[in-house]
Amino acid sequence: MATAEQVKALIRSHAEGDEERFYAIAMQVAASAARSGHGNFAIELRTLVDKAKVGRGVTPLKRAARPTPVVQPTGELGGLLGASFPKTRLTHMVLEAPIRSRLDRVLVEQRERERLTSHGYSPLRKLLLIGPPGTGKTMTASALAGELGLPLFTILLDGLITKYMGETAAKLRLVFDAVADTRGVYFFDEFDALGSDRGAKNDVGEVRRVLNSFLQFLEQDESDSIIIGATNHPALLDHALFRRFDDVLEYGQPSEQLALEIIRNRTTLLSTAELDWAAVASAARSLSHAELTKACDQAAKDTILVNSTVLATSVLVTALNERRAAAGKRGGAREAGP
Repeated sequence: MATAEQVKALIRSHAEGDEERFYAIAMQVAASAARSGHGNFAIELRTLVDKAKVGRGVTPLKRAARPTPVVQPTGELGGLLGASFPKTRLTHMVLEAPIRSRLDRVLVEQRERERLTSHGYSPLRKLLLIGPPGTGKTMTASALAGELGLPLFTILLDGLITKYMGETAAKLRLVFDAVADTRGVYFFDEFDALGSDRGAKNDVGEVRRVLNSFLQFLEQDESDSIIIGATNHPALLDHALFRRFDDVLEYGQPSEQLALEIIRNRTTLLSTAELDWAAVASAARSLSHAELTKACDQAAKDTILVNSTVLATSVLVTALNERRAAAGKRGGAREAGP
């Protein structure tokens, strides 16, 4: 029969309108029922799922119609923007309460932007996300786009930044023209490449010109698009940038409680009744959101490959330790680098 985690997963997927996940969990319940000797119930449940899939054009779980995707950027703009249409939602993320509250506020103001602008106010739409790698900054941009049904445009810095004087600023203008023309979420990852401190000792004139251009474009922008900058190195940013954003969200490594919530959320389809949570918490300590997610996925796949639905402590702890070892090697390589 359905476990408590499976019931919660069914409700979450129903609330999010995620048909595929809903049916997948339902089939997991049917399989568990069959193994427990409830053969008739398993057959009935599988039949119901099959019928629902056939008639899903009228099922209550049908997703709301998405806006017609914009044409992929072409020409010179095609080398500056990468377009995607995320299905990620904030419910897919495990966030500290203050950050989640502020992101919810962004969504509320965006959904009510016409009412706000009619009274002379602008909705929150320029966000700066700072924090270590793997803490959820990129996923936040995807989740905001997914929640609002908007395309996500990722600015391709390798195409934007050039060694020729004035060319980067000209390309920036193209990007901000697109921001004004096509409503979407525009994501500047590794933002410190554009916004480095103008007073830095190794600064050159072109860096100052690029930053000044960006500050000017950002300040003048009055579009309906959402602009998100993200950096792992906030200390490198010019102080003038912080004033140009509506809100600055600081991400950090998950607490023990948050780490366990991430693990529970990521292993919903498996039974975790036999896990030694104290051992899991110890192995998860200091790992980032991304590293925890990868470890859980690895442990889940290892469990499925041995034809089991019960997640063993040893399998999950091994996966967590392997992620820590891999992260340590990357850190050591960075320290030994030039």
